[in-house]
Amino acid sequence: MTEPAQERQPPPIAVSGALPPLPPPARRRTAAPRPKGAQDPSDRSGGGHLKSGRALFMLACVSACFLALAGQLVRLALDAQDEVSFARAAPLGQTFARPDIIDRQGRLLATDLAFHSLFADPAKIIDVDVVVEKLAGVLDGLDQRALRESLADRSRRFAWIRRGLSPALAQQVHDLGLPGLGFRRELRRAYPMGRLAGHVIGTVNVDNKGQSGLERHIDEALGVEPILGLSGPERPPVTMTLDVGVQHALADELAQAMQHYRAAGAAGVVMDASTGAVLAAASLPDVAPSHPVELLEEARLNRLAMGAYELGSIFKPLTIAMVLDSGQVRLDTRLDVRQPLAAGSHTITDPHPAGRPLSVAEIFLRSSNVGTGMLAQRAGVEAHRAFLDRMGLLATLDTQIGRLAAPIVPEPWGAGETTTISYGHGLAVAPLQFAAAAAALVNGGWRVEPRFILEDTPSGKARQRLVKPQTSARIRDLFRLNVSHPSGTGKRADVPGYDVGGKTGTAEMPRAGGYDENAVISSFIAAFPMREPRFVTLVLLFEPKPTPASGNKISAGLNAAPTTAAIVRRIAPLLGLLPQASE
Repeated sequence: MTEPAQERQPPPIAVSGALPPLPPPARRRTAAPRPKGAQDPSDRSGGGHLKSGRALFMLACVSACFLALAGQLVRLALDAQDEVSFARAAPLGQTFARPDIIDRQGRLLATDLAFHSLFADPAKIIDVDVVVEKLAGVLDGLDQRALRESLADRSRRFAWIRRGLSPALAQQVHDLGLPGLGFRRELRRAYPMGRLAGHVIGTVNVDNKGQSGLERHIDEALGVEPILGLSGPERPPVTMTLDVGVQHALADELAQAMQHYRAAGAAGVVMDASTGAVLAAASLPDVAPSHPVELLEEARLNRLAMGAYELGSIFKPLTIAMVLDSGQVRLDTRLDVRQPLAAGSHTITDPHPAGRPLSVAEIFLRSSNVGTGMLAQRAGVEAHRAFLDRMGLLATLDTQIGRLAAPIVPEPWGAGETTTISYGHGLAVAPLQFAAAAAALVNGGWRVEPRFILEDTPSGKARQRLVKPQTSARIRDLFRLNVSHPSGTGKRADVPGYDVGGKTGTAEMPRAGGYDENAVISSFIAAFPMREPRFVTLVLLFEPKPTPASGNKISAGLNAAPTTAAIVRRIAPLLGLLPQASE
């Protein structure tokens, strides 16, 4: 039996050398476990969405910024101002907008105008000495030393040189062509009437803020607003009680009186007898509101309001009103004035003794010091002081043009002081304060206070009666008698048709060691028309000299009285008064 055939294997192939060992078979790798929530790197679709979202977000932010900038540029373009603001150098809020001031007829007394103010950038100044020298040739009063020091500091980028230049002066500076200089337009106060009523209107400082007079009252009572440009808020004007025509007439007649009688100064007021509204007020030498430095000159003191003086015999109507109001005397009561009157260490006499007893009316008419002193002594010290206090003459008075000079009241106040005060020596008051008290004597006895702003009602206070109506009527009779009677001291104040009445006063001025009989204050307190007084005037001449115009004398009847007549003659028609036939 044969065996199955076996498969033949091919014979081995002979090779030379040994073959390298084969690598082990490749092992299949298994991925490491991923943290929960991790993305598979091989999944590219999720990463693309993330990057796209970030790009869109950044694009939206950039677009929003550009839109905001564009909106801001549009807003600034719409709100563009007329002038450039120097935020890096110029101080802000330096100018204040003020309301206009007008008189009772609507005529402009003060307003804001745009002026040029000169400044420098010291860092851009090429030659300090050249700049200072050329500016000094154009700007009067320039402090060259201070300017040179200011411009020499190159670390500064802003320095004021002169504020409030007129257009013509600004053009001269501009034409110098000096590098480093510039102009800024600011609001400054302008006064179209010049010096007229300068003391009353007052002044402002370089920043347009009120410093004196009515301008200061506007700041304190009404307020002013700081501004950066040239346009301030629209505000109604402040209407004064003054009348420009009456003011001009008063100031002009006072100026002529100073010249005629060679007086060192003069003052006067025209007041509504019923309300205290001041229609005119002047003190000479006057001041220009646009030059506040003039207020520092002693000669330009506002004598009407800022000075306190012993006013002499114009005080006598107060003394007589006091004793008439108390019922102690009547106009026909007689007093023996033939003997001098003792007043402390002084002896009181009359310059022109009558040589006989005088009635109260005659004491007023002859301006008897002895008779007036006797009336005050009859009333007594306490009653006298209380009466003057009630009339508003012992306390400091605040007005819309500022606080008046405080009264100089004697302390102690005894019988001697009462005697001298009765005829106007020993008590010093501001003339404006006295004029208000005198108005109460003739207006029926009602208290008034000086006011300078026109209002519908003078005051919210109830009216206060100071003297009885009968007393006021008697004082009116005496005022008129003193002007109409041939022997009255005020006869030169008479103006036919206007029924003027009043009282003279010639007060010796105090000096070291006593009084100077050659230096006096001549005054005249008046009212018109006396039948029903509407206006009160007060005229004062300071240190008048004997001149041919006054008969070479210095008494008030020869200078202050005729000055009053000249004033009344001019202002009565302006106030709507027609001359009336005398009774």
